[in-house]
Amino acid sequence: MNIIALYLSIMNALIKKIKNLEEAALHLEPGLETRKSWHNQVSEITENFLQKLENGKAYNQDSSSINLLKQPFPEEGTLSSKIFDDIVNHVDKPGINPASGGHLGYIPGGGLYASALADYWADITNRYAGVFFADPGAVKIENELIRWMINLVGYPETAWGNLASGGSIANLTAIVAAREAKEITPENIRKAVIYVSKQTHHSVEKAFRIAGLQYAITRTLPLDDNLKIDPVRFEEIIKDDKKKGLTPFLLVSSAGTTDAGIIDPLDSLSDVCTQFAIWHHVDAAYGGFFLLAKSLSSSLKAISKSDSVVLDPHKGLFLPYGLGVVLVKSGRHLKNAFRYEASYMQDAAEVETEISPAEVSPELTKHFRGLRMWLPLRLHGLKPFRSALEEKHRLSIYFYEKIRKISRFVVFGKPELSVVMFRYIPDNHDPNAFNQFLANEMHRDGRIFISTTTINDVYWLRVAVLVFRTHLKTIDLTLQLLAEKVILVENKIFRH
Repeated sequence: MNIIALYLSIMNALIKKIKNLEEAALHLEPGLETRKSWHNQVSEITENFLQKLENGKAYNQDSSSINLLKQPFPEEGTLSSKIFDDIVNHVDKPGINPASGGHLGYIPGGGLYASALADYWADITNRYAGVFFADPGAVKIENELIRWMINLVGYPETAWGNLASGGSIANLTAIVAAREAKEITPENIRKAVIYVSKQTHHSVEKAFRIAGLQYAITRTLPLDDNLKIDPVRFEEIIKDDKKKGLTPFLLVSSAGTTDAGIIDPLDSLSDVCTQFAIWHHVDAAYGGFFLLAKSLSSSLKAISKSDSVVLDPHKGLFLPYGLGVVLVKSGRHLKNAFRYEASYMQDAAEVETEISPAEVSPELTKHFRGLRMWLPLRLHGLKPFRSALEEKHRLSIYFYEKIRKISRFVVFGKPELSVVMFRYIPDNHDPNAFNQFLANEMHRDGRIFISTTTINDVYWLRVAVLVFRTHLKTIDLTLQLLAEKVILVENKIFRH
């Protein structure tokens, strides 16, 4: 066999193999009828889910799904009806239902239908939103959202930001920008000082480790009786650190703590930070979008004096999980922290007229997550969001006023945003243990999900009102159940 014949034989064998593989791989491209069938099944399931939300449970203690993921993946596909039934029974039912209006635990989110449609659209088209060259429209939409939020928090035009996957990555992004802006290096890091409080979200401490700042000195600032950072003590601690030859460089404060929804004194803290050239980062993942609510905007307006801020649209704008926003007052610090050069990206560099997300964040690969925020804001307008946030704030005040008038219930304080911490004080029984029993009974019932926390060895129950489906009848049901479960727990204790 001559060389040409051998070559042709090899190529024919290769082509045959490729076509056989193509035939099998084409199963990843289902035809119209299959697509319609899957779509109709999923649409029916999700519509049924939404229809049953109002009267369904917010929490289900069923743990039958534990073994579901132990099944090996098959070589051949499984009937869609079987797979979809497994998801309904073993994923949608057990645990917390974050879409339920009865979800009053932690800092709940929402799950807007318009956002789900946006995600579906973005996933089908698979638009890449990392660089302007790849999809100018997607990047412009995301940048439009950033500009809107810059204006919302009162930052100047020099500010910039990024739509991250959540508050944790958004906090990390801001902290890295602060590290670079303040020139914290391996040579000086052990004299650099970071200031936080016991109410600082744990994602911030994780971000310090990821950013290499665990080698800096971290001070946990004292709090007043309302769990707020004390600006006077903060200033005293800074002066003491400077006398020791240390370099104070970063404060992380909160506009809506997870435990109690507390807003630190942002105005005074910013003044102290300005005086000592300290970067002031505000974690407003929970509280930031309450700027849209007229009754709360004044208590949050001092965010404008900070150097960076984080907001979570999957909290305050009721979006599905997976979107956090970081804004930095001097946008150049974001670019300096996350700049990159790559020869294979040279085509993109030639046509850039907008800031690309990849230039100002850790991400290069980035799906079009901005559509899930942009579409509902366009379809609904801002008014329903403002009204919903006002409603949630007033519902928390309503709960606060009602619960403290029920005998033996005490509250931590009037809610600043939409979290109320409360507890029951029983006769002749440990209050911490009693309230733990009470929380367990609420979870066993499942119609309303509340969460708990412990502060200074005191066990508190928490109601956090932020799901857009939570309304007055939800709060009334919560109050009713708490009164009923108190009697149930008392009877159980006294029987023993």
